[in-house]
Amino acid sequence: MAPNKVIAICQSGGDFETDAEGLLSYKGGDAHAMEVDDAMKFTDFKSEVSEMFNCDIGTMCIKYFCPGNKKTLISISNAKDLKRMIKIHDNCDTVDIYVMTKDIVVPDTSNILGSRSSRTTLSEAEVPVSGSPTMLNHIVDDINEPSLMLDTSFDVVGDTNYDDTHIDMATEMPLAVADEMPLPISVVGSSNIKLAKAAEQWQNTITGVGQRFNSVHEFREALRKYAIAHQFSLKYKKNENLRVTVNCKAEGCPWRIHASRLSTTPLFCIKKMNPIHTCEGSTVKTGCKATRSWVASIIKEKLKVFPNYKPKDIVDDIKQEYGIQLNYCQAWRCKETAKEQLQGSYKHAYNQLPFFCEKIMETNPGSLATFATKEDSSFHRLFVSFHASLYGFERGCRPLLFLDSVYLNSKYQGTLLAATAADGDDECFPVAFAVVDTETDENWYWFLKQLKSALSTCHGLTFVADREKGLRQSINEVFQGENVCHGFCLHYLSERLVRDLKGQISHEMKRLIVEDFYRASHAPTPESFHRCMDSVKNTSLDAYNWIMQSEPVHWANAFFDGARYNHMDSNFGELFYSWVSDAHELPITQMVDTIRVKIMETIYSRSKECDVWLTRLTPSMERKMENESLKIRNLQVLLSAGNRFEVHGDSVESVDVDNCDCSCRGWQLTGLPCCHAISVINCLGRDPYDYCSKYFTTDSYKVTYSESVHPISNVDDPLQKGNSQLVVTVTPPTRRPPGRPSLKKVGSQDGGKRVLQCSRCKGAGHNKSSCKELSLDC
Repeated sequence: MAPNKVIAICQSGGDFETDAEGLLSYKGGDAHAMEVDDAMKFTDFKSEVSEMFNCDIGTMCIKYFCPGNKKTLISISNAKDLKRMIKIHDNCDTVDIYVMTKDIVVPDTSNILGSRSSRTTLSEAEVPVSGSPTMLNHIVDDINEPSLMLDTSFDVVGDTNYDDTHIDMATEMPLAVADEMPLPISVVGSSNIKLAKAAEQWQNTITGVGQRFNSVHEFREALRKYAIAHQFSLKYKKNENLRVTVNCKAEGCPWRIHASRLSTTPLFCIKKMNPIHTCEGSTVKTGCKATRSWVASIIKEKLKVFPNYKPKDIVDDIKQEYGIQLNYCQAWRCKETAKEQLQGSYKHAYNQLPFFCEKIMETNPGSLATFATKEDSSFHRLFVSFHASLYGFERGCRPLLFLDSVYLNSKYQGTLLAATAADGDDECFPVAFAVVDTETDENWYWFLKQLKSALSTCHGLTFVADREKGLRQSINEVFQGENVCHGFCLHYLSERLVRDLKGQISHEMKRLIVEDFYRASHAPTPESFHRCMDSVKNTSLDAYNWIMQSEPVHWANAFFDGARYNHMDSNFGELFYSWVSDAHELPITQMVDTIRVKIMETIYSRSKECDVWLTRLTPSMERKMENESLKIRNLQVLLSAGNRFEVHGDSVESVDVDNCDCSCRGWQLTGLPCCHAISVINCLGRDPYDYCSKYFTTDSYKVTYSESVHPISNVDDPLQKGNSQLVVTVTPPTRRPPGRPSLKKVGSQDGGKRVLQCSRCKGAGHNKSSCKELSLDC
């Protein structure tokens, strides 16, 4: 097979510009073209790019955009990244890559001071020991706090409320305290190195006596920036809400500033200042204390444009732009603080839930939004279903609902339960969703109770869902007497089948069993079902017995009583789950509102899109009808005096036009006339479109998207609105356990875990090294 090739347009020397929608464009610079393919080595690729622009290969940074995404730059840092870029652009003729260089600040080791930091950073190089202890110049000196990654107490710089307080950084702390914690950072540089350009603008943030600030916090931030720009360290003598007195940390240096609040106003004014340094000014730099809130304020604007701004990129940017060295953990914590400043407090969002639910039902009449707490007032569950979704499902969609769950990768534990439907064009249509603390039988039961109360009628519904998780019992109990059917999700069944198969069964055999299992599920008649099952039986008797005991009446087309229109898996709502993946790290109210916006935009765009349709059926169903119509050329219809007709082709089928019935069962399973039915209808001089299910018509599609989701105004504190009846304290659920979150795509389900197979005895559950069978060679 020929390797994938793509023309790379290499650009360098220009600048990125951001438009109002956050899209990036590259202006200026030089451009060269080169051909890259799967066979190219990463080192050769970097060398060729380096020669193009005559830049140092060690400081070169190469990035590109994914197709359709002009907001996030992707780095190429190894061979896998290069191959991934080529694969992503497989269908493209060219790819734009951007070559940038990083300015490396070389530390001066001529005047090296001791440091109490127990963690080596990128700015701590190894140098010969001669006479006195040697560490890099400009590492933060006299800071008792080690790295944030260590479980150690820190001295708090802030208001008197936190003065001389030690807080364990491994535990949760008030945001105000954490923001004022000094980070044990290093300031990289020396007297003969030019100050980072980004810090030059801060040299005049402090001008002198009489300068006023809106608050004490604004004064502290200006003071920190001033110290960073002039590269000296601060020592707080007084640090209160009413007055702040700060000296230069260098011993004997007279630099000093005193500011206090103007009476009866929140303004903060500098009263005294000695701007003279005797510690050689910026020649001898002992570093400066920076706080998490300061770093957060720096990266906050970038985080707006690049939500996936990574901690390692924060480390690189802060070092390059401000000459300050952070470690990964510090950058991660600063990013969390910046996210909270942008998005709001997670804890406060839970307290907003009562008023938020009221606002949803007030702005979207006919919607249902309700929540429940536990006995200790901690969050338990939240249910949301908008009127536009309920109306569109009941008036325009098939009576078919897919139930599935998605784990939320948020600060606090949570799972999203969802009910989605299929519209007339076989696209995902969200009906209702819930956020629960954990996925339990009780929570599924509660979700289905709320769903039933939101729907005006539930008669004749078909659910496609897992047979586990208490869903089977909950569906039977909640919808008892409603003539509701429960179709088992084939994906979950096949996963369980693979896990339960034991003995000497190879991966290839398991794959064949699963294929026969899916063919049996789609088989339209009992005869074809048993033929597929005979194939499974010939491969594995255990697999055959397992499948036959899994109640085919709930998943096989040949026996299932409900109508699921050949939709066999419950994870139909991939689009909806992708929306969740974009919002699951937000506070709960913002996450729900982001999902609301996605639903609102989808309903609007699809309603506008269908306005130009000229066909009676939706586009996807129109294509299916055309494909079936092509098959009638080789069919022969035998007309009779009754309402049942005989059709000859590869097989002989019986068609009852009046009852929309064909012996091949294709008409009944899909809702669209099969080729046999179309041939009979044409012979009768009728229109086949008159015999299509109403759910596939353009008119029904327009009804589905006829209602709209209305905006929700800002959720203010209910106390400010006088709604005392809504004041309910809701505390967050249990925090998410520590550890790196799963990288598995939200909403997608992978196959069963691989089962070890011994290469000696062919048994399952162990490998050759742990096999107890004697080797044939022994």
